[in-house]
Amino acid sequence: MTKILVVEDDPFNVELFDLVLKRIGKFETVITEVSDEIFSLLKKDRIDLIIMDVSLENTYINNKKVDGKQLSKIIKQHPATKNIPIIIVTAYATKEDIKDIIRDSLADECVTKPITNYHDFVVLIKKHIN
Repeated sequence: MTKILVVEDDPFNVELFDLVLKRIGKFETVITEVSDEIFSLLKKDRIDLIIMDVSLENTYINNKKVDGKQLSKIIKQHPATKNIPIIIVTAYATKEDIKDIIRDSLADECVTKPITNYHDFVVLIKKHIN
């Protein structure tokens, strides 16, 4: 089964992603915003795709607060995890912002929230896993 890591801090979005990914996509999900857990999962589990929120309130690396762009870039720059597709999600972004987010984060896609068409979102995910 396809396993998706969701890095999100908002409880409402956590529930929504979990529901959509499991019910519509039939994916297995792991959800955390804790960097130690994220890196542990990436080392020992097979993660097929990451959904990463841009703004993370409680994510720290070496006692330094990081956002989703920084965390995505770290994951993409590591040889063992560079090929895992990352879809960044953000609530506030223009088309120009999206280009900048993708460039800065090295993510594969950037999607704006709220996500209103869940079926299209699942199709986008499947495009990146296949």
